[in-house]
Amino acid sequence: MVVTKTREKEVLIPAGNIKLTGIFGLPPKPTGVVAFAHGSGSGRLSPRNAFVARVLQEAGLATLLFDLLDESEELDRRKVFDIALLADRLLAGVIWLQNERGTQGLKLGYFGASTGAAAALEAAAKEPKGVAAIVSRGGRPDLAMNYLDRVKAPTLLIVGGNDRSVIAMNREAFENLKCKKDIVVIPGATHLFEEPGALDEVARLAADWFIKHMGPKK
Repeated sequence: MVVTKTREKEVLIPAGNIKLTGIFGLPPKPTGVVAFAHGSGSGRLSPRNAFVARVLQEAGLATLLFDLLDESEELDRRKVFDIALLADRLLAGVIWLQNERGTQGLKLGYFGASTGAAAALEAAAKEPKGVAAIVSRGGRPDLAMNYLDRVKAPTLLIVGGNDRSVIAMNREAFENLKCKKDIVVIPGATHLFEEPGALDEVARLAADWFIKHMGPKK
């Protein structure tokens, strides 16, 4: 993997009548861009997603980590689990990326964690154009069950081997996906992949999946 120097900046993403705070990472000559959809109770400062983002940047991918809810909304548990709202906010981030000079015209990937995985899959089903790949980390794709058969982008589901209830949910969702797909269970890992080497494996799998399906610029 080639190490690149990434420029990061804080950005504001317009979403209806509010603006959401994000962190935009742009390596030299990116081959694609990955938007992160965080899980419940998490946001742009998630250390796990930030780690994965750095690995993707080193692989030549731009990244956007942004809060799908503002501070007041995060206190409303109904909005935290409102997958349709989260998907719409993610699509607002995509519009921002499409208008940002460094990422115009790039292929798009989604990286979703926990409930964010459902938001990513629903967003990809609603607006499939340009979505090249999706990766779910410890996700709840089952929460987007009504949209799974409309997802066209190649989708990778990554689950911890000790996260047994979530494994079952992912296997059920996997059966309902009609796109190119794969599921990887990381032995010994729990829901947050806090075990030694577990998150490194998540990042490696994600980078490989995105590079494979986005491909270098011609």
